[in-house]
Amino acid sequence: MLQAWLSTMQHSRQASPHTVRAYRSDLSALLGWCTEQGVDDPRHIDTLLLREYLATLENPSRSTTARKLAAMRGFFGWLHTMGKIESDPMGPLRTPRRGRPLPRALDEDAMGKLLATPDRTPAGVRDRAVLEMLYSTGMRVGECEGLDLADIDPDAGSVRVLGKGRKERLTFLGSPARRALDAWLVERDALLGRKRRRIQTALFVNARDGGRLSSRSIARIVKRHAESAGLPSDTSPHTLRHSFATHLLDHGADLRVVQEMLGHESLSTTQVYTHVSIHRIKEVYERAHPRA
Repeated sequence: MLQAWLSTMQHSRQASPHTVRAYRSDLSALLGWCTEQGVDDPRHIDTLLLREYLATLENPSRSTTARKLAAMRGFFGWLHTMGKIESDPMGPLRTPRRGRPLPRALDEDAMGKLLATPDRTPAGVRDRAVLEMLYSTGMRVGECEGLDLADIDPDAGSVRVLGKGRKERLTFLGSPARRALDAWLVERDALLGRKRRRIQTALFVNARDGGRLSSRSIARIVKRHAESAGLPSDTSPHTLRHSFATHLLDHGADLRVVQEMLGHESLSTTQVYTHVSIHRIKEVYERAHPRA
């Protein structure tokens, strides 16, 4: 039953592979625990058992709890809709309200240090192109993983991004990103020629077998070069996305344009970045104004 629901999520509801993996892990843990309690059929799981399971989780963050509850709500709601259970045991359970922490962005000097870190080896040329792509476009790491050669228009300097819900949007490459990408494409052809994988459609590939670079590998690239640049060890692809949005707004970009480039459904999601920019303005004011 779990696999059937995950297939529905992936194909009918077009959930991202990352979401499907997370939900599979969350629900497998739940069902395994229920089996240990003597309930090995999801149709026999009740609200009390779900409450007991949630109580066993060791200090989960609100976002982790919310995700687990979303997986459970989706799965048991589907069972109810399909007529496999008479009532939804998730009905009485409520998702905790999530705070919205301000995103942490690198300042422009730190961003410059990060982008200058990769060397001139083939792997370094690829890593620089990955970093420039993330920062120049603000795309999510999964979107970067999914990029194909056909998504790049080198003449226009544009990139077609397939975002959440398989919705397409167009974003653009700055001059440094275009130069980094041109250099990588030369190395990419050489690499795939050595691996005899010239038919590979993925834009970013690994040196091991010429296969598509995974989201996990992209995250490792960012972390490795951040540490080399002396930046926080928790710097991630999402940090570059935050930096992209914050720097655009710092330089006067329209909020709705930034919303479109980030692929946000709601303007309120993008507005969190204005608080970051206001914080920067306040810092400058307090440092510069004689009566601040």
